[in-house]
Amino acid sequence: MTENESLVLPEALCYSTANTNGLKTIRELATFRFTCRRCEDAPCISVCPAEALEKDKEGVIIRYTNLCVSCKSCVIICPFGTMMTDFFKHHRNRDLLYDLCDDAQAAKFVAACPPGTAILTDGEEKPGEHIFKLNDKVLIREYIYTTEKE
Repeated sequence: MTENESLVLPEALCYSTANTNGLKTIRELATFRFTCRRCEDAPCISVCPAEALEKDKEGVIIRYTNLCVSCKSCVIICPFGTMMTDFFKHHRNRDLLYDLCDDAQAAKFVAACPPGTAILTDGEEKPGEHIFKLNDKVLIREYIYTTEKE
């Protein structure tokens, strides 16, 4: 989420295969793939009353949006703060939702983003620089938060 709640940010999605699991933003997909700590005995999965969370074969958490009841129990129990409350919006502004698998839509997404936050590139994954491939068309930069001691 942003510090400025009135700031309206564009959202995006891109599915390399048919999406049979409801609408998810690129932020949710990237958070689960790159930020989630992939707990061995994930408390978010065990606390979900709707059984809407599970791990895929790579250990990445998947949220079945068609089962999720938005109780946010997973947000509360996650020891690392991976789950975000904005994942649970069911009614999204269609005018601000872009399909990144479509080149024209991807260009519109970049134009709608705050300057410098998204670019179009043919770059490759660079784990040493925290740049990871989300799918065939999307690279994600993970920002590593550090604290400085005085």
